[in-house]
Amino acid sequence: MWILGVLIVSFVATAVLGLLAKWVDRKITALVQWRVGPPWYQNFADIMKLLGKETIVPVGARRTGFLLWPVVGLSGAALAAAVLWMVNGNPGKSFVADMIGVIYLLVLPSLAIIMGGSASGNPQSGLGSSREMKLLFGYELPFILALVTVIIAVGTLNLGEIIRFQGEHGWMLLKPSALIGFLIAIICIQAKLGLVPFDIAEAETEIMSGPFLEYSGPPLALFYLTKAMLLIVLPMFLITVFWGGFALRGIGLLTSVIKYVIILVVLTLIRNTNPRLRIDQAVRFFWFLLFPIALIAVLLALKGY
Repeated sequence: MWILGVLIVSFVATAVLGLLAKWVDRKITALVQWRVGPPWYQNFADIMKLLGKETIVPVGARRTGFLLWPVVGLSGAALAAAVLWMVNGNPGKSFVADMIGVIYLLVLPSLAIIMGGSASGNPQSGLGSSREMKLLFGYELPFILALVTVIIAVGTLNLGEIIRFQGEHGWMLLKPSALIGFLIAIICIQAKLGLVPFDIAEAETEIMSGPFLEYSGPPLALFYLTKAMLLIVLPMFLITVFWGGFALRGIGLLTSVIKYVIILVVLTLIRNTNPRLRIDQAVRFFWFLLFPIALIAVLLALKGY
């Protein structure tokens, strides 16, 4: 029963915090563009409005897949959130190789976008799904190599052990290899979140929201909520692995919030100061620039730096 309780509490907390984080992101964007921006409750209102609308399934869509994949994507984000909240709340609750589990769960939202868009039967959605798949192949390898720098230094795939190691020896960010890995990981989660300059799959001015074009009502709300939850889960994952963990009590909570806000502001500034890349440019960027740098970081980690 306690597992069910953790799942429910972590889902609600992550969903609420994610929608508030999206408001912060939109507010910062508005300030950069000299606008007022939306009120704090705007994202909650958007979700409620979508949940009350009719779900329209295109005639040519594969109905089961079209409706199922938004649930799969949300489930991946929710389970990853549950693992991270549990591990950071009590590192002793960590299980064997849970980092691999979190990495796998964080792929599911992207997979849901790919498969959901493909199931819609719309050519524009299919093109967006194809772009999302290529983007996934581009950023996933340097992202994993960035995490490998920590795995080599600590010698474990256990998130609880990584948190304890940093409590005894200091943040992984203090090591050159892990610092490089952290910077690479931030760029990769920019792509995982589908933010500019990596919003290539949606590209509203080109393919009219791509994979999400045919979605409406509750399924679209699930995709929207998944993106909001990932805005909490992905930075929290980086803080857990590279930045000493996400403390949930005492002065450590304030420190953790400051760490999170720093990452959120960086992500927001990146998306407001860069143009959208073409898919070929994005893939080349990840394969021929970030991947070699990530390999160098791994070699530094093997040398003990």
